[in-house]
Amino acid sequence: MRIFEVFTSIEGEGLLYGTKTLFVRLAGCPFTCFYCDTPEALPAGSGKEYTLEAARELVSSSLRPHTYKVNFTGGEPLVQHEAVAELARHAQSLGVRTYLESSCYDSRRFSHVMGHMDILKVEFKTADSEFARDAAHYGRLLEEAARCLAAAARAKKSVYVKVVVSARTRAADLESLLGRVFEAAPPEAVSGLYVQPTSGVEEPRLEHLVALHDAACRTYPEVRVVPQLHKLMGAI
Repeated sequence: MRIFEVFTSIEGEGLLYGTKTLFVRLAGCPFTCFYCDTPEALPAGSGKEYTLEAARELVSSSLRPHTYKVNFTGGEPLVQHEAVAELARHAQSLGVRTYLESSCYDSRRFSHVMGHMDILKVEFKTADSEFARDAAHYGRLLEEAARCLAAAARAKKSVYVKVVVSARTRAADLESLLGRVFEAAPPEAVSGLYVQPTSGVEEPRLEHLVALHDAACRTYPEVRVVPQLHKLMGAI
């Protein structure tokens, strides 16, 4: 498997922000979101190649006391889904929670990994994110993410939804997107909905964020608008 970096920091996003976390950043991502903050990890050949045994040892040796979870992030972890599943199983054997942070673009790969994850984040991309090459491709990727969310809900996993928004994002489009999300899984099966504003590029103004919050509340009652807190505290 190819790993870009392994490091301990404070989680700055989503449901478990503020927790001490061992981040395992996988190399490689096939998508091109304009706001990506780890572009150096996107190439498939980035990072360093490890055998599975060496990767297990890397996690074991990097794990610090009182670490709340191991976060498998990227890049895009599902690119290397079989290796990620094996590494997550190893982390669980060490007595630490496992956490998947993914765009969930492939429900088959997601299902392979899901059983070895304690917490799952399903990220739904907005149409303005430049995630997909065209509208048809974008629609197919949304369907895959919806299948992933539905599978996690059926398995009664701790799963939450994240949507990154920018100055480009229209409230009506966000409401439409979330309508599709909560057709896949009922709101009561989802642990949270986090709307995350972009940082450093196309940042939405406060009044725009309030409008996006209100649009999201029409489909999910407990919306949280949370920026990338790790950047604010310098934990990057």
